[in-house]
Amino acid sequence: MFRYLLNQGFDCVPINPNERSILGIAAFRTLPEAVEATGPFDLVDVFRRSELVVPHAEEAVAAGARALWLQLGVVNWEAARIAAAAGLSVVMDRCTAIEWRRIVARDRSSGATPG
Repeated sequence: MFRYLLNQGFDCVPINPNERSILGIAAFRTLPEAVEATGPFDLVDVFRRSELVVPHAEEAVAAGARALWLQLGVVNWEAARIAAAAGLSVVMDRCTAIEWRRIVARDRSSGATPG
């Protein structure tokens, strides 16, 4: 998924406390550390178990992100409430790669350009 988004031209910053680099891209231990190093994020895409998501929603709000995306199978209404109350768009239980493929396919059939 990470590789797919990179190949589609997305600027992705991995956050994983156990990795220093993913696919040759510097990884950060926390979202605040990544924001300090790279600047603000439009979208925080979370790959964690549902019960672990609330702190990431709080971090996304504090970081000034515009959207919180919880991956396929990840549903946490408290995290969604936190993010939405702060004005973030919220997506739950959806895969960014699958949705991007759907958008590209739709736009190709209509002649539009995605993004």
